[in-house]
Amino acid sequence: MSPTAPQHQHTWHAVTGDRQDPWAYLNDPQHPDTIPYLTAENANTDAWFAAHNDRTEEIFQEIKSRTNEDETSPPVQYGQWWYASKTVAGSGYAIHTRGPSRELAYQTVMLDENIEAAGHDYFDLGTMVLTHDHNSFAWLRDTDGSEKYTLLVRDLTKTTTPDKILLQDTSNSGVAWSRNGKYLFYVTHDHAMRPNKLWRHKIGTQQSDDAQLFDEPDERFNVEIATTRSKNFIVISTTSRITGESWLLDPHNPESPPKLVRTREHEIEYHIDDWGDRFVILTNLNAIDFRVMTAPTNDPRSWSEFIGHTPGQRIDFVDPFSNHLIVHEWVNAQQQLRAVTKDNASTPLLTGTEPHGLEPETCPEYTSATFRYTHESLTSPRTVFDHNIATNTRVAIKTQEVPNCDLSQYVSHREWATGHDGTLIPLDIVKHRNTTSKTAPGLMYAYGSYEASMPPWFSVARLSLLDRGFVWALAHPRGGGELGRQWYLDGKLMNKRNTFRDINSCARHLYANHVGANRLAVRGGSAGGLMVGACITSEPNLYGAAIAEVPFVDVVNSMSDPSLPLTIIEWDEWGDPRTEPAASYMLSYSPYDNTHAVAYPPLLVTAGLNDPRVLFHEPAKWVAKLRHLNTTTEPLLLQCEMGAGHAGKTDRYEQWREEAKKLNFVITCLMDQ
Repeated sequence: MSPTAPQHQHTWHAVTGDRQDPWAYLNDPQHPDTIPYLTAENANTDAWFAAHNDRTEEIFQEIKSRTNEDETSPPVQYGQWWYASKTVAGSGYAIHTRGPSRELAYQTVMLDENIEAAGHDYFDLGTMVLTHDHNSFAWLRDTDGSEKYTLLVRDLTKTTTPDKILLQDTSNSGVAWSRNGKYLFYVTHDHAMRPNKLWRHKIGTQQSDDAQLFDEPDERFNVEIATTRSKNFIVISTTSRITGESWLLDPHNPESPPKLVRTREHEIEYHIDDWGDRFVILTNLNAIDFRVMTAPTNDPRSWSEFIGHTPGQRIDFVDPFSNHLIVHEWVNAQQQLRAVTKDNASTPLLTGTEPHGLEPETCPEYTSATFRYTHESLTSPRTVFDHNIATNTRVAIKTQEVPNCDLSQYVSHREWATGHDGTLIPLDIVKHRNTTSKTAPGLMYAYGSYEASMPPWFSVARLSLLDRGFVWALAHPRGGGELGRQWYLDGKLMNKRNTFRDINSCARHLYANHVGANRLAVRGGSAGGLMVGACITSEPNLYGAAIAEVPFVDVVNSMSDPSLPLTIIEWDEWGDPRTEPAASYMLSYSPYDNTHAVAYPPLLVTAGLNDPRVLFHEPAKWVAKLRHLNTTTEPLLLQCEMGAGHAGKTDRYEQWREEAKKLNFVITCLMDQ
């Protein structure tokens, strides 16, 4: 029998003023009924998967058989050392190494995540930052998913000296060293988990003696720090969803105060970096899709245009090297790279025409004439390229191995779905070349918030779906950034419903051209989980199944409570429902508020008890309400990780098994019914 959440005293609804939330007690992990309810839900989910375990195991073994468990990263030179990482069969985490040459890069273990993760259900390695002499490094760890990190320093000149646990309760928002290695700069967060303060720590002293260098009082802003590739500056960035400001620290003079670059202006964003004889600045000042400026090193406020603005071509970021910039941009919903020299000569880097994803790899040397990046697509595994900027030629130095698989059997392409208002929505599709019927099962994935662009990626696990005749689609709805800043603006705040309408339009496109009736599942996580919830509550008959991972579904209540982590920061994305018209608009799509007595598709929902981003009570309350109102007997499963946070399990084998379970859920719901 499925669990039923107890109903308690109704609580006051933030917008409507009605007493209508009998599951509000789940907001409190200390309430006597909360943990028992989550435990019962997990038991119910475990029982469902136990009954379908054979296929889960089959898919898990397929993932494992197509993965090279003994994997190494291509070494990268940094100073006199070559750095790399590797994974070993049977171990769930990476091992970080270095050596005096490319051939010996795996010789000396710097940090073995498997050792650090031992005894913990969760382990996340945050920032790792070397001292300038490469004799030590600072690193961050989180062992429960709360995103409260401990900062440690490891001395690489001694093999038996344990780490120094220096700093507790820090944020994974950057670490920087002074040039002499005697000072560390780090960030802490406030009660709402907002990174807000920058500190200077002198090695050998107590954390209580640290000097506070920067405090961001505006609760809409987050603080981050990073050292420029040139190593001449430490950049302090304080940013909201719509505004930015930067300060500079001198790592050569660690006790000097930060210097302001340019005073913040509402809705003006800028990011500064060092380019040797000048600064380079990426900004949306009079440029909705951003342009690149330069400024003298002695006057960072004096900006001159270097790369002009092109509407619809969103410049994401720029990478400065001594003799060139690498410009990363989105053009027509596709990533592109180009190299620009200091005399403004621009050369596109050839990256192919199939929908693909591009990511910069570690390129620590400022004087390097080679740029390293990865390329992957829905059918092509991750390949690392070294691109010679002078000759505009590239060499593949590492391609992800996919054993026991003929990748030529899969094909991908882009289509454009027509939205409710005539807008064309990009839709990237992959399938087995033998899957031609319009009655195939399908799975659509999307995100659609925060201007987050979703480049296609290669997935070994996805092959298990394609081999079973599935069509898999990646939708790019408004709210993302694939078609420029306006694409994002048209899917946020009072335009947010466009995101969900776009996804449902993509679903209808897939039904018309690829998949059979009621044979399409929809999947997304976090804000993408909100997308799933809003889509199935607005059109519950449209999908044959749904997976909502750590979904943000109690939108109105959460955004009405400034005491919750991240709420105030999020008002620039969603609106403040304490006032109209935001209240009524958000209420019109909030999945928790729009769950009614109808038949919903089979649904798998995940949560993390320690999640600081989407608090566990949101998916828990939603499932409780669905159990009360859902008029169907289709599977309704909640899986709450009791020792993890937003990202779920971190051991790679556990991740594979969890993915196998999710794929099994979709296959069972769409093919076995």
